[in-house]
Parts: sequence; C-alpha cells; structure tokens
Amino acid sequence: MGKREAAVPPEAPAVELLGDADRTDSWILLVDGTPQSHVDLSDPTYLDFEYVRRFGHVADLCAPAGRPIEALHLGAGALTLARYIAAARPGSRQRAVDHDQRVIDLVRDKLPWDRRAGIRVGTGDARSWLARRRTDSADLLVCDVFAGGRTPGHLTSVEFCTDAARVLRPGGVYAANIGDGRRLGHTRAQVATAAAVFAETALIAEPGVLRGRRFGNLVLAASDRPLPVDELARRAHRDPDMARLLAGADLERFTAGAPPVRDATAQDSPVPPEARSYAETAGLLRVE
Repeated sequence: MGKREAAVPPEAPAVELLGDADRTDSWILLVDGTPQSHVDLSDPTYLDFEYVRRFGHVADLCAPAGRPIEALHLGAGALTLARYIAAARPGSRQRAVDHDQRVIDLVRDKLPWDRRAGIRVGTGDARSWLARRRTDSADLLVCDVFAGGRTPGHLTSVEFCTDAARVLRPGGVYAANIGDGRRLGHTRAQVATAAAVFAETALIAEPGVLRGRRFGNLVLAASDRPLPVDELARRAHRDPDMARLLAGADLERFTAGAPPVRDATAQDSPVPPEARSYAETAGLLRVE
C-alpha cells in the first residue's frame, strides 16, 4: 500500500481511492467517505454498483446495440458509465462535468482512460454547464450529482428538466440517480417533475427501497417517446440485486399526486443515514 493523497483544506471533502481486494485492477473512488464510483480498469464493462448497472441498462437500450451515441454526464466521478459506453458502443462521443477539480485530477492521474475513447471531461456547475450545450445534441443525458451525499436542489426542478429535454434529440433519454428513503417524498416529487416535462417516465429500484424500508438509490428514466420498459423490467428482475420497474399507471399511483418541483421551492435531496467507514464495511484497502 502507498500513502494517502495529499491533504486538502478542512472545509473541502476528502477525496481518495480504495483498491478492491476482490477484483484485480479495480478501484473505489470515495468523496468524504461516500463511495462515488467503482472502476475495473481491465474490464470497463463490469459495473459493480447496482444503480450504475441500471444506468447501463438504460444506455444499452437508448439506441440499437453497438451504435455510437452522444452522451452527456452530469457528475463525472471516475467515469464508470462513460467507460462502459465507450466499450459497448465504440465511436461514441461523450462529455462529462464534475464540480470538483481534485476528483478529475485524481482520476486522470490514477485511473486514466484511453484518450481515443471519445470522452472529454470538464469542471463546473452541472446546470450552468448544461445550459451551454447545444439543442438536440445528445442521445443520453445522465444526472448523477451529489455533494455531501445529496443532490443539489437546482438539479431537481422542472426548469432543470426542461433544459435537459432541450439538449436531448427526439427520442433521447434522460436518466437520473435519486437518493431517498422512508416515505420517498423526494422521489415522488422527482417523478412528478420529470413527468411535467417528458411524455414517458419509468422508475427502477430494489423492492425494499421502493417500499421505503431503507435508504437507497432509485434510477429515473424519461423521454419524449416510449421507453423500452419491458426489456428494462426484465433486466432489472434478472440483476444480481433484483429490482422492480414502475411505469404507466403503477408509477402514477406511486407518485400519488405529488407536485412538480420548481426552482423557487427546490431543496437538496434527503440526507443519507450515517454509516461506518466504507473501507471498514466493505473490506477494501487504501491504495495510491
């Protein structure tokens, strides 16, 4: 094992890498002790985190298999999904943004990606960055932004989703990672928000999370055209962490009349429950 990364100012979240003891050449990126990304440098098609596999299913089905796409990633992390798309859809063009330059620098230095993969990464506020993207320029837009374990409120509103829809081509897909638990009030509001902008929506999560029994990740997919819900549901059911998909009338009942979120009332997503160090619970090693 090597030494930890250089210390950062106390007000800045800690950024570090952990080596996965169970997989050679695999790494966990943590920010303030919270796992942000898992990357297998030898096999970019391996997706360890269950919610990232859900994103992978959406990416697989947003266009015919193997066809290059243009994808935008709000929240770069270690570029797990971007690497996956580059491997599954050679020739794709992808752009990603992260608000923390230290994360990007660490990933570039310790977890480099093939410069021929068509992945470009920048730093900045996700919503401001999105506003500068061209209209009808992307097939897939992924929102996976967390600060202190919470999605910033300005990325949860109708106004934000409207700009996401502007950037997507006809038939393009918006996918968002939602962290929530208990009564799932935040998730219901996010479904209502997406439904106020997009014609079609679907929600994917483990049954225990959907019932509010524990805090977890839910993946929201939306588009102006019908989503491949049957195949998404089949893949979710067959996943090692079996999940359910809600769409149509089932999703309307789940939303239960929740109002869409507007910029004027938007709040950060719920605070996740405190937990022991991820390194302690997962049996990982800090490696430089």
